[in-house]
Amino acid sequence: ASHPKAKKYMIPGEQHRVLDPLVGKWNAKISNWMKPGDKAQVSEGTQENSWVLSNHHLQQKYSGSWNGEPFAGLGYIAYDMVRGEYQSIWLDSMGTGMMLVAGQYDKSSKTIKQSGTMSCPMTGEKNMAYRSELKIDSADKHTYSSYSNGPDGKEFKGMEIVYTRAK
Repeated sequence: ASHPKAKKYMIPGEQHRVLDPLVGKWNAKISNWMKPGDKAQVSEGTQENSWVLSNHHLQQKYSGSWNGEPFAGLGYIAYDMVRGEYQSIWLDSMGTGMMLVAGQYDKSSKTIKQSGTMSCPMTGEKNMAYRSELKIDSADKHTYSSYSNGPDGKEFKGMEIVYTRAK
């Protein structure tokens, strides 16, 4: 049997309820910018989000295309009751690394703000600073934005994904 004190860290809390509006099937419209001032590269796909492992983790399964090639991704978002932070991991068919970020939910803007580092298959950079914002616009829409540093070292928005609930 686990230690009684441990139980509070093992059961999903109200923080997990923040993720409930993300559950379901989504149409995704992705805009990418390789550097500031570039014209956006736009692609589309679908994503299905569902609670897994006794509602401890939200799984994201993405399917679409990128630059005319098939593209698939798999992600997990969770709230770590011990560390007191939202954590996300993302894997996809374009890179061999796993993107790991962590952060907090800002109630006033309904946004999960996370940061971390990632390896970049485009540049070969091993520890590219990366941050993301997942804004829960409504029960039928959420927006994911990611930021990294451009060639001049200044942060810029490299990607935006608008998810609308599939009818």
